[in-house]
Amino acid sequence: MEEIRIFVETLIQHFGLSAGYVPLARHAVLVLVVAVLATVAYLLGRKIIIPVVGKITRRTSAQWDDVLLGRRVLLAACSVVPALVVWQLLPLVFYQYPTVREVLSRLTAIYITLSTVHLFIVFIDSLKLLDNGHRASLRQYILSFCGLLRVLVIFFAVIIVISIIIGRNPTTLLAGLGATSAILMLVFKDTIEGLVAGIRLTSAEMLHVGDWITVPSTQADGTVIEMNLTTVKVQNFDNTIVTVSPLTLVNGSFQNWKGMQASDGRRVKRKVFYDFRSLRFMDESREETNMSRYRDAVEKYLTECPWVNADMTLMVRQLEATQGGLPLEFYFFLKNKEWVHYEHALAAIMEHIYVLAGEYGLKVYQKYPEQ
Repeated sequence: MEEIRIFVETLIQHFGLSAGYVPLARHAVLVLVVAVLATVAYLLGRKIIIPVVGKITRRTSAQWDDVLLGRRVLLAACSVVPALVVWQLLPLVFYQYPTVREVLSRLTAIYITLSTVHLFIVFIDSLKLLDNGHRASLRQYILSFCGLLRVLVIFFAVIIVISIIIGRNPTTLLAGLGATSAILMLVFKDTIEGLVAGIRLTSAEMLHVGDWITVPSTQADGTVIEMNLTTVKVQNFDNTIVTVSPLTLVNGSFQNWKGMQASDGRRVKRKVFYDFRSLRFMDESREETNMSRYRDAVEKYLTECPWVNADMTLMVRQLEATQGGLPLEFYFFLKNKEWVHYEHALAAIMEHIYVLAGEYGLKVYQKYPEQ
């Protein structure tokens, strides 16, 4: 660049400009040269390097190079290169104007910082594509890790930009933050707790996208459609979207139906009360009651029912007597776990059980409203 400056000065003097206009003309030409060099550096990266790297990555069988060296990442990197060229050449262009050089150097440094942050964010977002989707727990862990990296990158970028503006060393500024760490912890208490809760949810594999969950303390009862370090989005069965904080899930309790969905059947546990006055012996030997025969008949019906998984636990048991009648509990599993089919099958089975009671002289207890 020094040789270019000398050549420019000689060329200007050759055109016969007066001495007073030489510095102005020299700076104008040098600025134009820097702009041309920065543009050439950008075009070199975009028109030559990116296509060459793209051809190389497409020829390999590995997936990581297609993701980490993808077009979006390389384009973000190309936006940093021209600023680096300008930043390196500014001291030679404005060596006679230290104030202008200092201001432009700081502005260029801020642009380089912001462009680098953009590059890191694009790179971090590309990490989410590394998993092929078959390992849901690993993918969710990568998403959470990427979210945490984004926060850290933005935090350090803000510190660097502030240090450039005030002309201080970033390490000095970070050391000064130690004195106000207690205040920062108080201000960002909810955010920090949310981050920790999100990491606990993903690292312990307590929750995944696609899980059906029920959160008693909220109106969330549906499928998890999105998870990050600060929010969990649940789509209820009426298609409403409920946003739940990870902290709510960790500190409270929620029901995850993943185990049921992965099993061979969905549980049914229903309790029905019968009128004591309808119980009687079936014959004069008084060895068998209509209730015992009814229980056997219901168990046989459930065993033969095509909707019921007879290989899983199946029983009709008598519970402790109450003032509202004698309770029987029907415990079995349905094969089809899909919600609509499950409800239809359950209704049909219970209706059969109610009607079957009448054939054995049993009456389902019913409390009539007071007149």
